[in-house]
Amino acid sequence: MANPVQISRAAAFQSLHAPGEFLSIPNAWDAASAKIFEASGAKAIATTSCAVAWALGFADGEKISLDALTTVVRGITRSVSIPVSVDFERGYGETPNDVAASVTRILDVGAVGINLEDGFGPANELGVRIAVARRAALRFGVPLFINARTDVVLHRTRRPEQEVDEILARAKIYQDAGADGLFVPGLSNPDHIEAVARGTSLPLNLFAALPKLPPVAELRRLGVRRLTTAGRFAEVAFDAARRACIEFLESGTYSAFERCELNYHVMNGFFAKP
Repeated sequence: MANPVQISRAAAFQSLHAPGEFLSIPNAWDAASAKIFEASGAKAIATTSCAVAWALGFADGEKISLDALTTVVRGITRSVSIPVSVDFERGYGETPNDVAASVTRILDVGAVGINLEDGFGPANELGVRIAVARRAALRFGVPLFINARTDVVLHRTRRPEQEVDEILARAKIYQDAGADGLFVPGLSNPDHIEAVARGTSLPLNLFAALPKLPPVAELRRLGVRRLTTAGRFAEVAFDAARRACIEFLESGTYSAFERCELNYHVMNGFFAKP
């Protein structure tokens, strides 16, 4: 069951989505990345399913076990003092009862938010998963923030002029089922962003790493309340490691090491007990 620290973090996470607020939330893949983001000023952390999977040697798409995911999340929640939300993909369960059990397990390791996605499957199916997740959270005693992700734009299965209506129709189903937020990866057209933000009372969450996405100041004006990075920080980190490795192997030089500010002492200090 929930403890006072988890309940306090859940309340804080809810408040970060209040009207007038804007949450820039970085996506971590392990305790070290989460600790770095917290030390950099993040008010909350979300996980990213793709980078968690890559770090464990799997492809994205619920290829890792729930046991593996809960181990990663436990390490993150134990290491940071800010709210942690989990990319929970389709809910880690074939049946509603399975999803409820999986949500309980992720709550048990300290999460206070989850993403559940439709993959542009039937909206009612995700609605059921949201509803059982909400009931599981109520039984556990945590005001879980459920961010409903719709892949209407990402999968391009509707013509652009039909996308807003489809997104809002799904948002209504998800909100009625108990969702707290709406995540629309791929949405970047300013007119469509504003129409979606005005068309639902759910806080709108967008994906930051799109070349045509307006800057944060404009997103706030359009009504967006949350911006996520998905796997992009992991990609940046892995690419930096790749570049440093190529230099080491091919040139026999170490300039990447000299530029590095997150050295052993800094990183170890994040986890050293007083």
